[in-house]
Amino acid sequence: MEGFKGRQQKILGWIAVASLAVGVSVAVIKLRPNWMRGAFPRTTHISGAVLRQHKDPRKQAPLANVKISATDGSLEAESKSDSSGLFRLAIPPGFLPRERITLNLEHAEYKPLEITVAPEDRLYILRLEPVNPEGGRRRESASTAKPSTIKNVRVRYTVKNQTTINVGSLAKQFEVVNIGNVPCHGKRPCSPDGKWKATVGSLSLDAEGENQFRNVRFTCIAGPCPFTTIRSDDISRPSRLINVSVLNWSDTATFLVEAEVTRTAATETVLRSYPILIGQTMTFALPATAVGPTIEADLNGEEIVFPLGPRLILSWATCSGEVAEPNRVYRCELKPGYEFPQ
Repeated sequence: MEGFKGRQQKILGWIAVASLAVGVSVAVIKLRPNWMRGAFPRTTHISGAVLRQHKDPRKQAPLANVKISATDGSLEAESKSDSSGLFRLAIPPGFLPRERITLNLEHAEYKPLEITVAPEDRLYILRLEPVNPEGGRRRESASTAKPSTIKNVRVRYTVKNQTTINVGSLAKQFEVVNIGNVPCHGKRPCSPDGKWKATVGSLSLDAEGENQFRNVRFTCIAGPCPFTTIRSDDISRPSRLINVSVLNWSDTATFLVEAEVTRTAATETVLRSYPILIGQTMTFALPATAVGPTIEADLNGEEIVFPLGPRLILSWATCSGEVAEPNRVYRCELKPGYEFPQ
């Protein structure tokens, strides 16, 4: 009996060990999905726009080149707003969705702003208060000098166009000689029914250079016109060359070719627009095809022309531009010491 009990205890021990091993195996299987779910952290983004603080919504101009940074322990992220005030800050992996992040906004002409946000799916509209509310970007100065006034602001630009001009006309006669009522006897060319001997006359004309023929017309003006057939290239589109042939199966006939001679040339049209002035900000939009934008303005009573140039540099304002199809939008903010008429 004791031997039997010993064997029975050993069997029970093996069952217990096997059960424990199965339990461990099951635990590992249950933990695996949790490990897989946390194995791929993603970068999140905080998006929004930076505006100038003002009680009048029409004067909340977008602010460009505002530094937006986030620091929270080991977190480091930085971005800058573009000319429309838009910013997009990439938050590195490692932060839980509910964790809040502190953003710091800095600009030389505006008071710094610190705000705590959660990296969630929403748009943040952040407003900065100017250092000098009366003058927008103008810094407070101990100087009592009167600021220079910018008046009568206009934007001048050119647009290139393709213009077609008429440089002449064409009127050309030609004859197709033939004798009527002569049987063909199968010797081509023949009349369309194959009965009468015919003649084929042709004419080629070249407008030369960059010229083109337009509105080409063919007319039979003398002779037995009903017994002729005119064939030519496609004359519905402008072309430098004219090729025409005539089949005549009666007596001699006379034809007239007429057309306008034209030339397409690049031209420039000078246009002007008037920007919107709100506070210390000037905003205007130009077509994407606009060339050489220039600011015309009265500075302290004197009319002056200020070319913007590709870098958008003005002596009295800081400008930025962005493409907003099909236009290009420009925003200029006055520098210290200048003002628009109030």
